[in-house]
Amino acid sequence: MQAVMAPESLVQGESTLADVTRTVTRNLEGKPGRLWWAGFLASVAATLAGAWAAWVVLTTGIGVAGLNNSSAWGFFIINFVFWVGIGHAGTLISAFLLLMRQHWRSAVNRAAEASAVIAVACAGIFPLLHMGRPWFFYWLIPYPNTRGSVWPNFRSPLLWDVMAVGTYVTLSSVYFYVGMIPDLASLRDRAKKGLKKTLYGFFSLGWDGSARNWSRYEMAYLLLAGLMTPLVLSVHSVVSCDMAATLKPEMHETIFPPYFGTGAIFCGFAVVLTLLLVMRRTMHLQAYITRRHIDIMAKVMLMAACFLGVIYVTEVFIAWYSGDRYLQFDYLNRFFGPRGWAAAIMYGCNMLVPQLLWIRKVRANLVAVFVISLLASLGMWFERWVIFVSSLQADFLPSSWSMYHPTLFDYGCTLGSFGLFFTLFLLFARFLPMIAIAEIKHEVAHGGAPHGEAA
Repeated sequence: MQAVMAPESLVQGESTLADVTRTVTRNLEGKPGRLWWAGFLASVAATLAGAWAAWVVLTTGIGVAGLNNSSAWGFFIINFVFWVGIGHAGTLISAFLLLMRQHWRSAVNRAAEASAVIAVACAGIFPLLHMGRPWFFYWLIPYPNTRGSVWPNFRSPLLWDVMAVGTYVTLSSVYFYVGMIPDLASLRDRAKKGLKKTLYGFFSLGWDGSARNWSRYEMAYLLLAGLMTPLVLSVHSVVSCDMAATLKPEMHETIFPPYFGTGAIFCGFAVVLTLLLVMRRTMHLQAYITRRHIDIMAKVMLMAACFLGVIYVTEVFIAWYSGDRYLQFDYLNRFFGPRGWAAAIMYGCNMLVPQLLWIRKVRANLVAVFVISLLASLGMWFERWVIFVSSLQADFLPSSWSMYHPTLFDYGCTLGSFGLFFTLFLLFARFLPMIAIAEIKHEVAHGGAPHGEAA
């Protein structure tokens, strides 16, 4: 009988509890290295370029962007949905895996939660820019006012977005913060006198590591995870309803909620995996972010890619089976029209390239996994391009057809959002632990054994 190989341990080497704290906090103590400064300055430069583009859009008007009557959303909605998808998947990775008692989450949950909060902050920029007059944003909030009968339209999906995303931002921030409280106490105890010790002490809420603290912490963390999991699914379903509330072919499909939800999980895992591979190498965390973690995340990406493939095929099949000539024309235009190259990138990066992850040697090759995760993120961005540009440029009236051509300011705002994401993520990596110290210590205490196995 062929012997069954035991899965690789979740913690490599002979680490002690003190080793975990020293290894993780080593990157937070002392001065940052040249590599961190290079990435930070490049990110800040991109952020400033985006801030300039956003300022021009706000002061001149959204007419400086490439929007037209057919494509009235352009890059603004593409980037909004892209960042929201990353944010939702980041929290879902942490919360859902906690509810499922998956111990391997301990090395990936902190990066996922951080990317979630930062990505949603980046997403919030684009609806404000697209409003044209963001100082009237409060009109979307249903509060008692003195404007007489001027109230938000509760039938508008835009209002649903405000309430859903607002609730999500609040809960995800609380969930992210609560999960860090034990680690903040560790940083407080290691910090010397000064501002750092004061701040860590304030935000650790007097944590002393007692059984009472741990009992209340675990209960609160589990309750928040139970709230976050259905919230993530519902919020992305609501976002997808924005695109389903029209008669335009390709834009009124009931498949959009699972379509967007699966895409968010796929893209979120790809982004978190990209960040983990970089962190693992630059911050010397190979003992705690092991190849087994990377292998599992690659398998989840593969599963999501297969689900996406089923959805893509279902879309095309329904267009053919429906006999609707307008819907059939839209899909022919998607593949063979002037934007066919975008569809090729979308299907290639989201459905075909991830199939390489079926091969164990590919999953074991970190460079290959890194490239596949980058291509997956690129493919998901172009998926939004196909939905919001290719699908909208031709409607029922041929005389109103027009091509969407992004301008310098569209590119600038997009670059700025990526710059802001990496700027905030690098600041997070500089001042807060990138992996959960307390959870890694739990794995070390149990010998790093996989879930369900003896230490």
